[in-house]
Amino acid sequence: MKIAVLDWYTVNISGDISTTSLEKLGDVKIIPLTSPEETAENIGDAEIVLCNKVMITREVIDKCPNIKYIGLFATGYNNIDIEYAKEKNITVCNAGSYSTNAVAQQTFAYILDYCNKIRDYDIAVKNGEWEKFPSFSYFPIPTAELAGKTISIVGYGSIGRKVAELAKAFDMNIVISTRTKPVDCPYEVTDVMTAVKKADILTFHCPLTEKTKGIINAELLSEMKQTAILINTSRGAVVNEKDLAEALNQEKIAGAYLDVLEKEPMSPDTPLKNARNCVITPHTSWASFETRNRLVGIVCENIKAWLNGTPVNKVN
Repeated sequence: MKIAVLDWYTVNISGDISTTSLEKLGDVKIIPLTSPEETAENIGDAEIVLCNKVMITREVIDKCPNIKYIGLFATGYNNIDIEYAKEKNITVCNAGSYSTNAVAQQTFAYILDYCNKIRDYDIAVKNGEWEKFPSFSYFPIPTAELAGKTISIVGYGSIGRKVAELAKAFDMNIVISTRTKPVDCPYEVTDVMTAVKKADILTFHCPLTEKTKGIINAELLSEMKQTAILINTSRGAVVNEKDLAEALNQEKIAGAYLDVLEKEPMSPDTPLKNARNCVITPHTSWASFETRNRLVGIVCENIKAWLNGTPVNKVN
């Protein structure tokens, strides 16, 4: 089998992930990144196509009649023409739940960054402020305990559940908002706006749908406590970036931590770039070594299952 990997750079930017497991499955062509105009050429006569964000459209499929299988280094598959792939008997498989621990961990890295002010105190110490202080303990910057604070989690899939589990360990009050009421959920479950109003920390872990697109808008932000912070590690498009920038700059909320933006890589003119109290990371919550290694393993196991006639994680 010929295997074309179209955007390996999105999984292996630093060269720390081995291609050995892929090479055991066939004749592998590794391509760092693929532009839209290069897609069909880079696939060539490969039977198996692996990608993360590359668009596999009807036109691409028509130009590459050998394609039998498309594997995603991702959970989302909106970059694939799923219906046309099905019509052409092309199996499409994604990789789910590979990043649960990593994204939940980064969510709490944001929360602890805000509550403990580690960066601020490190700067103060290096600026000599502690050396000049007469008492043993220097704490002019307010910090806060998480115990007793309310975290509202929008979305209760694997990541949302892991975030709730970590929040419980910190003795936080946990409020859940999700499309369908989960069975035997030990936490308060309510509608989005009620969850927003209760939150000291409001964190989004929901899929991008027509209903969630732009859900973080002026109306929602106006219902948040002025002392609350917003976290988004889900999809950039759930945020109306102009509305959020205005809320931050007008101090309607205390801060925001974002790992995703509507346009990625970030546009230099995004209104959030210089917004007050806004921390942006470049879509890194999923990108730990362990997570990426696990992802490649899932993709390889998906291929093996398909070759054995028992496909798993099939989305079409």
